[in-house]
This record gives sequence, C-alpha cells and structure tokens, in this order.
Amino acid sequence: MNPSRPPGPRPFSMNPTRPHGPRPPFPPEPTKPEDVAHQFFPFFRVYKDGRIERFMPSETVPPSDDPHTGVRSKDVQISSEIGVSVRIFMPKIHDPTRKIPLLFYIHGGGFSIGSAFAPGYHNYVSSLVAEANVIAVSVDYRLAPEHPIPACYEDSWEAFQWVASHANGDGPEPWLNNHADFGRVFVAGDSAGANISHTMAVRVGSIGLPGVKLVGVALVHPYFGGTDDDKMWLFMCPTHGGLEDPKLKPAAGDLARLGCERVLIFVAEEDHLRERGTCYYEELKKSGWQGTVEIEENKGENHVFHLLNPTCENAAALMKRLVSFFNQEQVIGGVAD
Repeated sequence: MNPSRPPGPRPFSMNPTRPHGPRPPFPPEPTKPEDVAHQFFPFFRVYKDGRIERFMPSETVPPSDDPHTGVRSKDVQISSEIGVSVRIFMPKIHDPTRKIPLLFYIHGGGFSIGSAFAPGYHNYVSSLVAEANVIAVSVDYRLAPEHPIPACYEDSWEAFQWVASHANGDGPEPWLNNHADFGRVFVAGDSAGANISHTMAVRVGSIGLPGVKLVGVALVHPYFGGTDDDKMWLFMCPTHGGLEDPKLKPAAGDLARLGCERVLIFVAEEDHLRERGTCYYEELKKSGWQGTVEIEENKGENHVFHLLNPTCENAAALMKRLVSFFNQEQVIGGVAD
C-alpha cells in the first residue's frame, strides 16, 4: 500500500508491513554500529550505553480552536509527579443543558512512539469529536523503553480515573463537569492504544470506576502479540509475564469480565495483526462475557491506514462506523456477527 498524502501536515511516516503503527521505511544507519546493543526493533535503536535513538521526529501541535468545525481543545496536566497530560476536545455546543457522550482515546505507536499531541492524532480525534458530537479526552502516556511497560497502562488508568473524578460535576475541569454524560462513556484506541483500551475495560470490570458507565470499547487494528515484534515487547516489559502477560495475551477470565456492554473491533485485510484481532473476537465470544461484540474488516487496507490517509473512502467508512457506535442506543446483551 502506498496511500497518497492527505492535505495538511502528514501525521507520521510508516512502513505498512509492520505492526503497531507508524514507523519509518528505512531506519537510519548508526554512526558507530559497534556501539549498538539492539538494532532491529521497529521504532527505535538501543545503544550499549543505554541511549535510545528513535527513528522518527517527535512532532507535536498545540491545542487550538477549529474555525471550520467549532471543535475546541485544551491541554491539562493531571499528574505533576510523573508528567501525565491529556488533551481535551469539545465540540460546538448547541444546547448547553444537554450533556453528551464522553470518549477516552488512547493513541498507538508500539508503546514507544506517538503522542496525543501529534498532528495526526490531534486531527483525527478532533474529527471524531466533530462528527460524533462527543467530548474526547486523549491521554499522553509515558513511552517505553525509557518508561518500561506497564507505565503506559498505569498512566492511562490514572487519566481515566481523573476523568471519572468529574462524574459528580465537581471535578477540576469545567468542560467535563458541564457537558460530559458519564452514563455514556466510551474508550477507543488504535494498535498499541487498542491493546491498552482492552486493559482499561478489564480494570473497570474488575475493580470498577465509580460514577462511570462504560458503554463501549472500540479497538482499531489491535496489537495482541503473535508477531516478530514481540521481541520489542519483551525488551520494553522486562519484569512482567513475558509473552503470556495477560495485557499482551488476553486471558479468558479477563475477557469475561470486560466492564462494558459493547465492543467493536476493526481489522485490516493486509495487516499481519489481522489474525490476532480476529482471534480476540472469537475468544471474546467464547468467554461468557454478556455484551455485544462486532468485527469489521477493512478490505485491501493495511495497519492504521485511516491515520495515514484519513480522506480515503475506507477511512471515511471507518469514521462513520465509529460515529455510529458512539451514538448507538443502548443494546441488550448478545453477540452480533
């Protein structure tokens, strides 16, 4: 796949034959190859002195007000101790007395690159907010390997708990207090962010999140192991359960206790993560979970194509399906194929 570049800043470069999300087509050659300890990870190189060299620049954009859609955004630091921040997006409010659904978004990038503040993610979440008429909170978690896994999971959970602190209307952020409907909350993410989204739903089902009703979780081209890049996972997550870690390989018991009513999974036909996403769907159906799960395949497409080429026809269809998922009326438990 070689999609044409969409208008405006390119969100990131990517070799679509690899999992997790964006990566450069050819990593630059190291100045001194003899100093390299780990060369063949998809997104970064590790030197013997501990230095990490990422293969892509860390591009970010500030929050802004979009004059075309009316979507406004702002950044909030929720933890000064570890530096976790979120970007909040609010659509144009037509009726201030009517509260609207809340979307908690988790970006991808192999747990090691990307940001809620990157141009591609800023633009995509802003578009979701405009199309679906939801408030979105996009978390900027700490990246591996400098912050080994599970830091990204803990940061995301801390941010989700911060969001939940507004459920009674007395949290620190007025946009959430005044406009978010905590009876209609969704979590979504792509690639590694979809993986983290699964764990957020497991935690809600296991220990709860007071004041929040998690209606649905959307997993776009999720990463659940089973590829050559599992070597990178083992490097980034050195002290946990290896390739059997339930965050990487979801356990049946965790699937059965997902704390949401609906799950929507997207897989891409040309993505070699497709099989693992389909397996997640099949295992969820067999787990005894009482919710509704659906899966959709993006024909002829590769990993996170909707971020690389957000104006293409299939990306528009994926966006439309997400919007429908966020605005769908509550359903009774069951399985939809």
